[in-house]
Amino acid sequence: MTDTRIHPSAFIEEGAVIGQGCEIGPFCHVGPDVRLGDRVTLKSHVVVAGNTTIGEETVIFPFACIGEVPQDLKFKGESTELTIGARNRIREHVTMNTGTEGGGGVTRVGDDGLFMAGCHVAHDVQIGNRVIVVNNAALAGHCIVEDDVIIGGLSGIHQFVRIGQGAIIGAVTMVTNDVIPYGLVQAPRGVLDGLNLVGLKRRGVSRLDITSLRAAFQMLAQGEGAFQDRARRLGEETESAYVRQIVDFVTGHSDRSYLTPGQS
Repeated sequence: MTDTRIHPSAFIEEGAVIGQGCEIGPFCHVGPDVRLGDRVTLKSHVVVAGNTTIGEETVIFPFACIGEVPQDLKFKGESTELTIGARNRIREHVTMNTGTEGGGGVTRVGDDGLFMAGCHVAHDVQIGNRVIVVNNAALAGHCIVEDDVIIGGLSGIHQFVRIGQGAIIGAVTMVTNDVIPYGLVQAPRGVLDGLNLVGLKRRGVSRLDITSLRAAFQMLAQGEGAFQDRARRLGEETESAYVRQIVDFVTGHSDRSYLTPGQS
């Protein structure tokens, strides 16, 4: 534990693995099956429990509770995991639970995320890289959140919902169906209201690709046939990798239906 600093009031249980250069502040509790990567910081009053792995340079702020058992009545104490990637910022009062046997056994969080105060990541959720979850938003069990998604404050994501890469969910929104990549969802009952054009421009997506995405959205909104049929026709016509990503998302497996333009 070279260069690691542990406050005298912190309680590190026997068996925990602490990487080099970690900082563990006052009154933290680290369980026996926890593995902290190099240069992880637990500010103070942080609980890390369960079979939990936290990647390097992640910072966890006071009163977060990471790796406790699922809030699922079907959970019977089986051995499950929580894996958190590198360089995440996990703010005050955030809760992240381990997985369940029925959901694959692992809750996963990618790299470079920001989880703002009071948000919740439930059992078996799968989160990609560079995801932002704003204050007091909650992800129910088994959700899949792809890379570069932003979830607005006080929003709720229903269990088993998938949110495609680069989508943005407005504040105070309930999302009960899958969201296409680069979609913009807002309103209390979650309406697919367009594309995340600001996010696309910030990522440096070319004007040609943005034009292709706009045309694809119009076809999905107003074309003939069922939503998935429109997506399949898009796949036959498009040369844009971004549009292809939407097509693959819509035609892939889902446990929910899809948010379609103008419908909650």
